[in-house]
Amino acid sequence: MRVAEIMTSATITDSTSGTLRSAAEQMWKQQTGSVVIVEGDAIVGIVTERDVMRAVGRGADPDQAPIAEVMTRDVITVEPDTHVRDAARLMAQHWIRHLPIVENGKLAGILSQRDVIGVFAALWYQTGVPEIDVDNLVRQRRLARVEAGDLD
Repeated sequence: MRVAEIMTSATITDSTSGTLRSAAEQMWKQQTGSVVIVEGDAIVGIVTERDVMRAVGRGADPDQAPIAEVMTRDVITVEPDTHVRDAARLMAQHWIRHLPIVENGKLAGILSQRDVIGVFAALWYQTGVPEIDVDNLVRQRRLARVEAGDLD
């Protein structure tokens, strides 16, 4: 299985001029754990929910602190045809939970640790049939809740 089959399409982006609050709001609205920072077509960073928590926990004002101060600048990426196993191995080696997918130099999607776990869980066969449907992963249900307005 390739990451293109399970990645979330890239809709979560921000600029370096955003604040921690704007990043947190985007993550909440889209029910994701990261915001990829792009300038033009180039990925210049990534901010995760843990980055926001760490900064606020250390006293940063979420309304004032710029994303550029907390984002990771050396972003590890893979291409859509990367095997999920290889992407998972890369994520584990670098202790990352969100892996941007780049196609032709542009952000194409994001692979989360949750996406990978869902696939590996679907591979468990007890009666010869996957226990969960790979096409109905948790993220898809969360996004459906967002679209329906079921979140506060």
